Amino acid sequence: MRISSFLVVVPVAIVAMLPAALSAQNADVPPPVVIDAGQHETLQQAFDAVPEWDGIVKLPPRTFEITQPLLLSTPETRLTGSGPASHIKNLNTEGAHALLVQPKDRDTNARSRLWRVQLDNFRISGNEKSGDGIHAEGIQELYLHGVSVDHHGGHGIYELSCSEDPRIADSIITYNKKAGVYIDGGHDIVVNANHFEENQDALVCVDSFNLCMNGNNLDDHLGNGVIIENTYGSVVSGNMIEECNGTAIILDRNCYGVTLSANVIAHDMGGGIDLRDAHGCAVSANTFTLMHKFGVRVSSQSGRITIAANNFSNSYVGDGKIIRKLEHENPLQLDIGHGVLIEDAKHVAITGNIFSGLDGPALKTVGACQKIALVGNVVTDLHRRPEEGSSRKAFEISPDSDVTAQSNLTD
Repeated sequence: MRISSFLVVVPVAIVAMLPAALSAQNADVPPPVVIDAGQHETLQQAFDAVPEWDGIVKLPPRTFEITQPLLLSTPETRLTGSGPASHIKNLNTEGAHALLVQPKDRDTNARSRLWRVQLDNFRISGNEKSGDGIHAEGIQELYLHGVSVDHHGGHGIYELSCSEDPRIADSIITYNKKAGVYIDGGHDIVVNANHFEENQDALVCVDSFNLCMNGNNLDDHLGNGVIIENTYGSVVSGNMIEECNGTAIILDRNCYGVTLSANVIAHDMGGGIDLRDAHGCAVSANTFTLMHKFGVRVSSQSGRITIAANNFSNSYVGDGKIIRKLEHENPLQLDIGHGVLIEDAKHVAITGNIFSGLDGPALKTVGACQKIALVGNVVTDLHRRPEEGSSRKAFEISPDSDVTAQSNLTD
């Protein structure tokens, strides 16, 4: 192998001029300020000590009890702690938020913005009568990393008009009375490798663009897992979404160009993926196990949908054995499963899926579904709890539906 190298020759005179030029360029920019919050009487005093240009506020290992919202309102600012030992605890019981991150004039100027604020490595908690944990408005390139956000009466994290590249990563967001994360008006959003547990809903994303939600673990939510509304060009992939009392993923209100792929969607009481108002979307390579009500639902307001290479199953582990129970007073212990439900929708391709161990049919259409392609699916062990009047066919197609079925393997 021959490696060529290139040498760039810079005249000595230019090299000599560089330090002076850089010094002149930065002459009016003060150095960053590092603030030890432990040296101030209150956290707010530490935040107020950050100059207008940039700074770092360091939280020592301590519990900081507050009764009024903290305001962080400077750009190019990092608030960093010593892990969960740095604990901001909101004692307010009148609905006040714990930490406000926003421009100082946000209340009078909705277009005001701050750039590059980072929050990391601390815990922020509340109570059932407090407001949001972290409430951010008008922050561009907001970055949250390694934060613990729990037990708030409002949302865990609320982002409004944080339109440019917001990121939430490697955080744990638990036991909040509203959503774990609520994003309103975001653009190029990353929500990656977080834990969500026992919030009302895990994540709500509305009126936004380009959500990338990958590698998160969502467990035991009182409501739904992921709700996406009026958002396009997004991907939800590689997540574990288990035991929601509601539905695992909901697309509603003019969603389009969204991919839902390679998620494990398990034991969700309200169903798997509900396409309430979605077009041009792909549902692929997901595992739907122990689903109540439906695996995937396509409503009359949705169309141009691909449902491909998914697995819809119960708790079968081979040799005629199942892990869950056919009868049990606790619904979470039931061996159960559901397939695809299409209601008055059109232009749907259902191909290359496996349907096994389901209570009813692999596919059920309701009303006048049009131009449905049902191709190359494998179906076995259906109708273990057949509804009254069921035909007990693998595919229960309503009389007014137009379904083209071919190359499907059924028992």
